[in-house]
Amino acid sequence: MTRRIVIGTAAVTMAASLAACGKAGDGDTAGGGGDSKTIGLLLPENKTTRYETFDRPIIEAKIKELCGDCEVKYNNAAQDTETQKKQFDALVTQGVKVIILDSVDYKATKSWVQQAEKKGVKVVAYDRLAEGPIAAYVSYDNEKIGRLQGEGLVKALGAKAKDSNVVMINGSPTDPNAPLFKKGAHSVLDTGVKKVVYEQDIPDWSPDEANKKMGAAIDSLGKDGFQGVYSANDGMAGGIITALKKQGVKVPVGGQDAELAGLQRILTGDQAFTIYKQIKPEAETTAEIAVKLLKGEDIASLTPTKVTSLTGEFKDIPAKLYDAQIVTKENIASTIIADKVYKAADICTAEYKAACAAAGIK
Repeated sequence: MTRRIVIGTAAVTMAASLAACGKAGDGDTAGGGGDSKTIGLLLPENKTTRYETFDRPIIEAKIKELCGDCEVKYNNAAQDTETQKKQFDALVTQGVKVIILDSVDYKATKSWVQQAEKKGVKVVAYDRLAEGPIAAYVSYDNEKIGRLQGEGLVKALGAKAKDSNVVMINGSPTDPNAPLFKKGAHSVLDTGVKKVVYEQDIPDWSPDEANKKMGAAIDSLGKDGFQGVYSANDGMAGGIITALKKQGVKVPVGGQDAELAGLQRILTGDQAFTIYKQIKPEAETTAEIAVKLLKGEDIASLTPTKVTSLTGEFKDIPAKLYDAQIVTKENIASTIIADKVYKAADICTAEYKAACAAAGIK
């Protein structure tokens, strides 16, 4: 389951540099116009905890490591397409030559990226494949992630899977990854369970909306009308589980992103599994590509795959796609904790100490 400042050239005075640093991360224009030392970073939303907790700081740190005098101009669109367009246009106007873009609405980006390309701006699509002449794309094999989600739910249902009805709560229609997750999950569930009896896409990946839709599913199907729930991510799984508990329903629920709250729910048995995507390699590779593009260097070694945009209009986009894995109570220690995503102390707060002890997490 994402930076800070714009400064002028190396000739800028120390006083001006300090003034620019004072505006770090606030979304304002700092220092002079953008130049060959500035990378833009635009993330889509802050409802999902990963972006501000992991993606953003990892990308910023890696850029700084690779290019000590490079600076990052960061903005988060808070799930608003028009806001992100203004942020993108501002970066182009400021002269920023490389923009890392994680789009709110992938279909809306085509004209932005086309206009940027005309001005010599390279756009790296991060996590979500935006439409347009993208210079590079870094993400995961998202259809495979959907398959893993389907497999995780079938395994959680066990011997009763073939006789089980399932509810599917999918991600945001404006996120290009969501239909891939859905497609992958369906490829498993359509044959692995009896039937998908209720299915909804959730705008903005909203946990509140997922909660409402789960409540509607229970009202429609009855408490015994389904035996498992597919949730496209952990945030929505939280809303779904709240709705289930309110009605006294206990069935396996899957998720994605290995969010802290999701991991804690897995330990208590409220959530069956999550999908762990190693964010660090994804974020660091993106940073490496951005720096190479900024320096005019070849990125072929970092992008071994070619992809086509979801509309099919833009082909042969250089890409790097990472794998993911299912995480359950049994392997939290060997994955999440071993990879230092979270420490045991982060997960095993007072409320979860007993559950951690039962899972062998110390």
